[in-house]
Amino acid sequence: MWAELLPIGRHPDSGGYRRYAWSGADGECRAWFEEQAGTRGLAYEVDRNGNQWAWLGDPAAGDAVVTGSHLDSVPDGGAFDGPLGVVSSFAALDELRARGARFTKPLAIVNFGDEEGARFGLACVGSRLTAGQLTVEQAHRLTDADGVTLPRAMEAAGYDPGAIGADPERLDRIGAFVELHVEQGRALDLSGDRVGIASAIWPHGRWRFDFRGEANHAGTTRLVDRRDLMLSYAETVLAARREAELAGAVATFGKISVEPNGVNAIPSLVRGWLDSRAADQATLDTVVGGIEKAAREYADAHGIDLDVVRESFTPVVEFDHALRDELGRVLGNDFGIQVPVLGTGAGHDAGILSGRIPTAMLFVRNPTGVSHSPAESAAEDDCLAGVRALADVLEGLACT
Repeated sequence: MWAELLPIGRHPDSGGYRRYAWSGADGECRAWFEEQAGTRGLAYEVDRNGNQWAWLGDPAAGDAVVTGSHLDSVPDGGAFDGPLGVVSSFAALDELRARGARFTKPLAIVNFGDEEGARFGLACVGSRLTAGQLTVEQAHRLTDADGVTLPRAMEAAGYDPGAIGADPERLDRIGAFVELHVEQGRALDLSGDRVGIASAIWPHGRWRFDFRGEANHAGTTRLVDRRDLMLSYAETVLAARREAELAGAVATFGKISVEPNGVNAIPSLVRGWLDSRAADQATLDTVVGGIEKAAREYADAHGIDLDVVRESFTPVVEFDHALRDELGRVLGNDFGIQVPVLGTGAGHDAGILSGRIPTAMLFVRNPTGVSHSPAESAAEDDCLAGVRALADVLEGLACT
């Protein structure tokens, strides 16, 4: 399975993946998922929001155990973020069947659409729509860099955008959702453990900083006469690093748009996107507030207009304690050790769904801690340990 997925959407120059929602590469991944469901005799369906499901047992029976992740990527992302969870889910089912496990509850494997938000700028679109955290009106306003709306993109990919929206009936059928994911950090590598359990997802959000000034000639305008937005933006980037370091948090300006975007032109608009995350809400508020305060001071000093817009936000997510403890009990018995429990600064579909159904996460060791990059990696033995751990968990939750 891993070998079949590896070439899909991989850019020949960067070596990274460009599997954007409702693109050709995304379609190939979705076809792969449907094929995997078919070869295992699972009932395949696509829900109203474009998420793919593969069912063993009757979905209408209720109290289903669901596992899976996503197959899309960030720009030039790695091979493991998302796909490892989907591949491991199918492999875990194969393992349970090889064991002769008897299922007493329905089991489903899911591929949530547009988790990374690389195309439309909002993460976890498929699960947000399903959970009612994204309204139909908001979804219809999502637009990619080429001006293509989400409904148009879905329609072009052969799906009906007219049905999107909250899906409480589907969520009511689910008793537990467990998502396996490569760790996005080095906690397991530092502790020497192959597998860990998630405790919580840090609160996190995205803010857009719009610096507006006056375009002018780069070769003829005196420095003292300029309203150079790039200077204020650069100072804001430095402020983000400073505020994050002081608070023990993270803050990143990873995307920028410049107008008129000419080498010999002083910009009239610099738009930068901030991603910030912290262990608790108060710390996050302090960091973002400090960054915005510094940005406004720089802008005011140079006669520059500044607008700050919060584009998305996810509060702290505490995974279901009972389910988390059950994972610890199952894996503790199987591995003979206390499995580490760790927090994460990365968002996931499991976090979105946690407000409606019990959710939990397993992490597989990442030796470098690198993620959202072609250098993202995990050793085969660790991946197989993750499959066994997921199979053990699913057996404990869905089998006699």
